[in-house]
Amino acid sequence: MNERNASFQRILGHLRRAVTDYGMISPGDRIAVGVSGGKDSMVLLAALWRLEKFLGVPFSVTAITVDPQFRGEPADLRPIVQLCRELSVAHYVEWTRIGELVFQVRREQNPCSLCANMRRGALTAAAEQLGCNKLALGHNLDDAVETFVMNLLWEGRLSCFCPFTDYSVPDEGTPRGKEKELRHISVIRPFIYAQDKEIRRAAKDCGLEFFKMPCPNDGKSGRQAARAWLSQQEALYPGVKKRIFGAMVRGHICGW
Repeated sequence: MNERNASFQRILGHLRRAVTDYGMISPGDRIAVGVSGGKDSMVLLAALWRLEKFLGVPFSVTAITVDPQFRGEPADLRPIVQLCRELSVAHYVEWTRIGELVFQVRREQNPCSLCANMRRGALTAAAEQLGCNKLALGHNLDDAVETFVMNLLWEGRLSCFCPFTDYSVPDEGTPRGKEKELRHISVIRPFIYAQDKEIRRAAKDCGLEFFKMPCPNDGKSGRQAARAWLSQQEALYPGVKKRIFGAMVRGHICGW
C-alpha cells in the first residue's frame, strides 16, 4: 500500500482530529474495525493502522468482516485478506444467513434497516468474543448529513448517529450501576470529518482495491434517495453539505 501521498495524509489529519475532539481512543484499547470491503472501511483500517504508529497512545486493531451471503453465496473477500496480510492485521470473518433471512425468509419490503441492525449485531458479538472494547465504523461526513436529512424529511426528527457512543457509562435515565444495551463495546466513527470524495481519492492514491457486497436492494434504498437529493442541492449551492454538517455540530445534534 502506498501511504506516502497527500490524500492519505489528509485523511489521517481528519482522523486524528476526530480522535482528539471526541476522545475516541484510550491507552490499551482493542479496536475492532468493521471491514465490509468498501472504500470507507478499507481506508479506515489502513488509517487506524497508521495512526497507531505515531499517536502516542498504545492500542491494537483487528479487522472483522460480516458476510451476509447475499443470494446465498459467500462474497469474494480477497481484497480484504490481501490488505490485512500487508498490514499484518488479524482478520476474522463471520459468515451469516442475514441475506437469506431478510430477502428470502421475511421478504422485507424495506429491508435496509433490518439488514443493517442484524449486521451490526453480528459485528458487535464477534468483537465481544475477540475481547475488543471498541468497534470502529467507516461512516463519514457525507453519511452523517444523509442520515440527518433522512430523519428530518421522512421522520420529522432532528437526529443523527454520534461520532462516539460510550457504552461503558450509564445512559441518562438508566438505573445507577446498570450499563447500556451493548455493555462492553463502544462505537467510534473516526471518519466523521472526512468527506466521501476525499476517502475515494485516498483509496485510489494508495492503490487499495475495494468492492461492494452484492446487495439485492442496491440502488433502491432511502439513503441513496437522500444522497441523490443532496447531490442536486450541492450542484445548486456548492458547499451545502459541509454547511449542514457545521450546523449539526453547532446544534449539538446527538450530543455532537
